[in-house]
Amino acid sequence: MALTVFLIRQVQWPLMEVLKENRTRPYMRKLQAAQHLSREVLASRQREKLQRLLDHAVRHVPAYADYTEVWSEYREAPERFLQKLAPLDKTRFRRNPDAYLSSGIRTDKLIQNRTGGSTGEPTRFYLDRPAVEHYEAARWLGLSWHGIQIGDPCVMLWGSPLELNQQQARQYRWKERWLKNRLLLSAYELDERRLDTQLKLIRRFRPAYLYGYASALYTLAQMMLQRGTTLGIPLKAVVSTAESLHEHQRQAIAAAFAAPVVNEYGARDGGIIAYQCPAGNMHAFSENSYLEVVDPLTHIPVFPGVPGALLVTDLHNKAMPRLRYQLGDVVALSAKTCSCDISFPLLEAIDGREDDMFISQHGQYVHGHYFNHIVRNLDSFRTFQIVQHEPQRLSLKLVKEPDRFLPADEAKLLAGIRSALGEVSVQVSYVDHIPPTGSGKIRYAIRECPLTSVLPPE
Repeated sequence: MALTVFLIRQVQWPLMEVLKENRTRPYMRKLQAAQHLSREVLASRQREKLQRLLDHAVRHVPAYADYTEVWSEYREAPERFLQKLAPLDKTRFRRNPDAYLSSGIRTDKLIQNRTGGSTGEPTRFYLDRPAVEHYEAARWLGLSWHGIQIGDPCVMLWGSPLELNQQQARQYRWKERWLKNRLLLSAYELDERRLDTQLKLIRRFRPAYLYGYASALYTLAQMMLQRGTTLGIPLKAVVSTAESLHEHQRQAIAAAFAAPVVNEYGARDGGIIAYQCPAGNMHAFSENSYLEVVDPLTHIPVFPGVPGALLVTDLHNKAMPRLRYQLGDVVALSAKTCSCDISFPLLEAIDGREDDMFISQHGQYVHGHYFNHIVRNLDSFRTFQIVQHEPQRLSLKLVKEPDRFLPADEAKLLAGIRSALGEVSVQVSYVDHIPPTGSGKIRYAIRECPLTSVLPPE
């Protein structure tokens, strides 16, 4: 293992920088230097990067060509110009993605990517190398806050690369194991009957940290706590990503693995947006992106501390700029400062996906976390999934806790749902488990109807 770490750090990465001009480590050093600057200096640097990006987009990207005159008026106030643009949601982007490609650029020189498409059609897009390398630099900087370095061994609880054939999947796993020092365990195969085998694999690999979906890490932690077994090896951290990390999940994961739980916030189509510091706060990488939080319906910016729809403007992807890209998440910005020595701005809350936000019969928003809090206080259920098909019609899947189910708990849950949403119809079904989505994630709350389905009374 020590040899693999040495080869990655001292041979592979230097060769990538020489032969492929990979700039991840230089970008990381720039981020390390920037994290100690004052907030005023960070804001000024971000404004300059935003100005350069917008200048490029108006000049070279067809989707923004009509804003030339407006840009000339607001060039010295790039944040105000940005608010002149309508948020770019995924549906509008998918209608004509080529309009967001910079003119004259060759797509064969770019990196093609796609979202998991857990709520419908996947979103396909392009990134240039500087954008990808800035994402990786942010991830490694965030990990470094917890003593994790490039090349440290890692066990990943992850979804399978479903879009690959068998040969490509084998190559993918080989690269992960020997070029990145990562052992992949499938998030689909977490099973009480396989627990001993999976723990044996982890112990044999001796990772410095675990990395994976919040739901997968929590499931493994639950099985270990119920069995009364431990990993038996020290971990620098357990890193949760790709899903909302709930407090009950954090507590179980920390107890099972006897290690700090670190939250990573990012997305395939948004990059690494924020990382949790040792003081427990989420720092947004303002050097890489410009974030806005707006009301989901009116798109008017909300105050710090108020949750809303997140809009992301990647400051480095000039190949395919997506200005005010609506990632589909609900977050709240913060005006506070952190007790640590990192100056990057804070996120106060990450509430998950906009599709997790329900609409009541009175036109009020109810986040899916509300239902999670109810279920966690009931002993009858192991887990659940609630889907709002229409404002007045929902379905609820329940996984009963063996020998502990009480009809009164189900009545409490239904009463809680109706208390928040009004007199709605709830179709209840009992299942043995909640299957993950195609990407390997588990979603507990899903809204399928638009937020505008119910309008508030006059």
